[in-house]
Amino acid sequence: MKGTVMDWTTCDTPVGPLLIVATHHGVARIAFITNDDATRELHRTAGMLTLSDYTVPDTDTWRQGAGYAHQAATELSEYFTGKRHTFDVPLDRRLSRGFRLAALTSISTIPYGTTQSYGEVASAINNPNAVRAVGGACATNPIPIIVPCHRVVRADRSLGGYLGGQGTANLSYKITLLDLEKADHNGSHLTLIDSTPVTSG
Repeated sequence: MKGTVMDWTTCDTPVGPLLIVATHHGVARIAFITNDDATRELHRTAGMLTLSDYTVPDTDTWRQGAGYAHQAATELSEYFTGKRHTFDVPLDRRLSRGFRLAALTSISTIPYGTTQSYGEVASAINNPNAVRAVGGACATNPIPIIVPCHRVVRADRSLGGYLGGQGTANLSYKITLLDLEKADHNGSHLTLIDSTPVTSG
């Protein structure tokens, strides 16, 4: 597609730095990153979008701190400071298809401060036996936090897993998000970098 515009920015949050990538349709990807791998993740995102049949310009031409990426960073800042409970930025869901898209679309409706079990999500999309597949959809969610897979827990309200971070950090991220929302869960009440200011760049 000639003239396709791509936007990106980074956002420092209580769960670490995030990379936000948006097309002209909306936010396409949010990635948990370290401070030195934004460029690598930009190229990875370009490859992911290309595989989804989207014509992607060279990453050198992507606009930093503009468009829907900038809007998402602003809304995430408001979320982490408790000023926002829902997101208004449009989403470009082209990186999710089939069952994963159905599961993540349903997860997007889980209200702030509440949780659903993997089984409840599976039932909501009329596939009650697909509990493990819901877990897989959460693990590969391309737009975490805005699409709140952290609100999906096990039936006993223990945490399950989370895609963000490395090793045990992923559950710390999930706990931080759930505790921010004061959502009920059976995980340890740990927080990760809970004093980190939220900034975008």
